[in-house]
Amino acid sequence: MVTRCWLALRKQSGRKSSVDLQSREIGMEEIWINGKALHVPTGMLLSKVLQENSDFKMPCSGKGHCGKCKVSAIGQLSVPDDVEKGLLRREELDGGIRLACRTQILGQARIEWKQPEEIQVLLGEQEVPGEHRMFRTLGAAVDIGTTTLAGQLYDTNGLAAQAGCANPQGAFGADVISRIERSLAGEGELLAEAVRQGIDQLLTQMCLDSGYDPAEIDTVVITGNTTMLYLLTGRDAECLGHAPFQADWLAGEWLTGADLGLSCGRARIWLPPCISAFVGADITMGLLAVDILHEKKSRLLVDIGTNGEIVLWKDGKLLCAATAAGPAFEGAGLSMGMQGENGAISHVKLQDGSFQVEVIGQGNPCGICGSGVIDAVACLLDSGCLDETGYLEGEVVRIGGGVALDQQDIRKIQLAKSAICAGIETLLHREGLCMDRLDELLVAGGFGAYLNLDSARRIGLLPKARARETKVCGNSALKGAAKVLCNARKKEEASRIVFVAKVINLATDGYFTEKYLEKMFF
Repeated sequence: MVTRCWLALRKQSGRKSSVDLQSREIGMEEIWINGKALHVPTGMLLSKVLQENSDFKMPCSGKGHCGKCKVSAIGQLSVPDDVEKGLLRREELDGGIRLACRTQILGQARIEWKQPEEIQVLLGEQEVPGEHRMFRTLGAAVDIGTTTLAGQLYDTNGLAAQAGCANPQGAFGADVISRIERSLAGEGELLAEAVRQGIDQLLTQMCLDSGYDPAEIDTVVITGNTTMLYLLTGRDAECLGHAPFQADWLAGEWLTGADLGLSCGRARIWLPPCISAFVGADITMGLLAVDILHEKKSRLLVDIGTNGEIVLWKDGKLLCAATAAGPAFEGAGLSMGMQGENGAISHVKLQDGSFQVEVIGQGNPCGICGSGVIDAVACLLDSGCLDETGYLEGEVVRIGGGVALDQQDIRKIQLAKSAICAGIETLLHREGLCMDRLDELLVAGGFGAYLNLDSARRIGLLPKARARETKVCGNSALKGAAKVLCNARKKEEASRIVFVAKVINLATDGYFTEKYLEKMFF
């Protein structure tokens, strides 16, 4: 089930929005957004207006890098600057398309923008609560992903409901670095409110679907990467935003629902332990979900995303690393990239010399999400439009409808895929392994669940050699959180995982650097 979480900070927090003032004072301008009239201060950025009044997303946090905050705007507005001219086509500018992060309101104006579609959210498998369950009568497991929230609700009979939605913090930036910067700029409380309200709406929706009152929830396990848990609890995330990137808090503690402003105020909230600043509780829960400590065979888990987390288990050793792959695989950073929502190209095939595309929602394509990008690059290589150096014939290639990839997109994909693949090979090398001698490769995360593994190998995102066995784990973080919820004894196992884990700093590893440059080629 997919449900949408809306950002409603202004209404629910009691804060007065600077753009909700029905004032006739000098220096205020009247504008219309999707037909709704507002009075805003002269010179205010359009992005600020939109974010304070809707679920308007800013993938690059308003830095003018991504070109994703396009709106249709006419009226008394600032003149397009060089950044806008560089990111928008001439026909877009002529047609009234503007970037909200670069546009100031100077007088009356009309703005139109398309409300976000529902996005694909990967939910978990069902667990079976036993006599050692963590909850008494009603419990929940929640995974805070950078892009999405996913949850499961359990009663004593088993799974009662599950749901997912977009992470409302997406309005503050698509990646964790953007959100850390916004937090350090004084918006930490707003970031905390956003995700807390998202979680509360998720819990409420699951209770509505199963006939319970949210106040009946007595226990919740909330997992996520280290940054997500910092922002959830309102902690100062400065230590995560600069070298040496050492977290001063790694969770693994109890809170109450009241601490987080949840409707289940009397519930106990457990935050599983993180391993390091960039290997979070989501990985701890994922490793628990696949019973990493109970297997004698060599296993490698990779979670492909903005932070590509990689974990190798061999002979009682647990090596962990994170690679800064960037947001190219999660819809941000590419000229026509988008999240996995309606209108996104999710898969591409080369058939009789032309591209055949699958579109989420089966409508006309308006962008391309991560799984589609991997397929598209593999097809470009097979068709000869793209060579092993990353040179794209013709600079721009149309994939389907009006959706295209350009040379800059290819370069970003090269950087991202080489970081992941080099990280994998570095951990294998440390233990004297190569991919074809690895017993099992585990591909985790929402992106990994939709990934065509052959395409991933073709472009060099994964090593071309195959492990003896490959499994797609889906949302292993949510599965692990549900496992702990349904068996409290697993909480001790999570602590053992963190204790055994050894974090490898790839930034100072010479072998990684060598492989990173090598894997840049297709």
